[in-house]
Order: sequence, then structure tokens, then C-alpha cells
Amino acid sequence: MSLKCQENSFIRKATKSDSKGITDCLFLALETFLCKFIGVNDSVKAKHMLLHFVNEENNQYSFQNCYVAEIDGMIAGAINSYNGAHLNALKRPIANFIQHQIGTDFNPEPETTDGEYYIDSFGILPRFQGKGIGTQLLKHLIHEHRTQNRVLGLLVEENNQKAETLYLALGFKWIKNQALAGKNMRHLQLKP
Repeated sequence: MSLKCQENSFIRKATKSDSKGITDCLFLALETFLCKFIGVNDSVKAKHMLLHFVNEENNQYSFQNCYVAEIDGMIAGAINSYNGAHLNALKRPIANFIQHQIGTDFNPEPETTDGEYYIDSFGILPRFQGKGIGTQLLKHLIHEHRTQNRVLGLLVEENNQKAETLYLALGFKWIKNQALAGKNMRHLQLKP
């Protein structure tokens, strides 16, 4: 199903052919975390790894777990979410890759749990920011999960007041503070 959100733009479930566009969008939110996970400050290597996993199935960054905002045939934004109960299974391919291909340990704190559908990350390409596309992606995902009576959760950096204000305006509530990869985060949830 796709949803028209503004002139010449649609929000829809991602396909494998969207992998490059998804990677470009999600990397905006994930670059710091991915560099930390691979143990080197190498954006090219981190983005290449993300593309590998977005293009594959059955992992936390897979295109299978994404919706995209498409404008005039171009991916302008992407949002990634999955069932928190599957976090360990979805992380396993990434942990194996990092351990065997890069040679570092990958064991970050769990960002979600059973009983929550987790918004892992989302990003809007810079030239499309400020046009409400991120809000529309979030609203679309909220609608999808509300119709199935699911709890949505996410983490936002403590110092990202702009993002937190948006989430709170959409109905998310603060649950707890927690750390992820050395960053102080706020865990927010939206209940049906």
C-alpha cells in the first residue's frame, strides 16, 4: 500500500531495489553508531556495511523493515522499524559480519524488547528536509501500527530537542533514560 503525502510524493513499503536510497537516508542517522560498531572512524566503510545489510533480508537494517518516502521517483526519506521481540535474531547477522569481517566485538546494549515495535532509525535527505516528509513517514508508521494495536518505541539522543519535540507532538511519551553505544538516550513509546 502506498500513501500520497504531497504532490508527486508517496510513502510505501520499501523494496530491495530501494536499498541504495534507503542507505543514503538511514546513514544520516546511523553514521556515528556504525563507526563506533565497526571500531574505526571510517564513514565509507560504515556506509558500505549499511548498504550490504539494507540489501539483505532478515537483519535489523533490511529493506524488509523499511518504508520510504518517494518524490518524483526518488527516495527522499526512509524509516526502519521491526518487532523488538526479534532484535537478537535481527542483530545476529550484523554481529557475525563485524566479528568475522572487521575483527571487532559487536555487543551493544539492547535498544528494545519484546512487546514493542521499535523505530530503529530514519532519515530525510538534506534537500528534502523541512518539508514535513519525516513527519509524514512517522504518521504513516504510527497509523500502520495503531491499526494492529501495537506499541511503538524509539530512542532519541538527550540533546536532540527538535526530534524529541516532534515525537512528543505525535503522542510519544517518555519511558526511561538509557545508554546506547556510549550516548545518553531517551526511550519514548506510543501506545495504542
